[in-house]
Amino acid sequence: MRVLPTPLADVLLLEPKIHEDERGFFMEAWNQAHFEEVGIHAEFVQDNLSFSKKGVLRGLHLQRGRPQAKLLRVLSGEIFDVVVDLRADSPTRGQWTGIFLRAELRQSLWIPEGFAHGYYVVSADAEVLYKVTAPWYPPGERVLRWDDPTLNITWPLPKGEKPLLSPRDAAGLLLSELD
Repeated sequence: MRVLPTPLADVLLLEPKIHEDERGFFMEAWNQAHFEEVGIHAEFVQDNLSFSKKGVLRGLHLQRGRPQAKLLRVLSGEIFDVVVDLRADSPTRGQWTGIFLRAELRQSLWIPEGFAHGYYVVSADAEVLYKVTAPWYPPGERVLRWDDPTLNITWPLPKGEKPLLSPRDAAGLLLSELD
């Protein structure tokens, strides 16, 4: 596995070793020992699968009280994935990074606790699988606005278009309003 750093400390892009031949391919999607070798110590409790159409923006989600770390992979299609650092003691608090993730590349994105996360679907549709280290905790659920002017995230939206949002995501909070 190849580990690629991102501009946000501890958020990692992971490229698996892929064994390909005329029959197809094989890869390890998760191997606890290999992940621990690169500093990822996680006990996953749940897998989530999401299917979304082009133009859908999910997020930016986070949980207080029972935070989740996530290991995310695109199974089909392409997304623009955004992670925002919300860790109180981080020198990059309030900064974001965006990464295009395509199913063909079979990469994973490691998102530790303390980050808000969301993505925008750029292909006709996309399936996203993510493992989480804590179950959904409704009392701690928060949504950070995708268009918070303080963050100034450069989403790859077609000119003049707005993303398709759930009512919950449309009612997200500004960074200054988060507890």
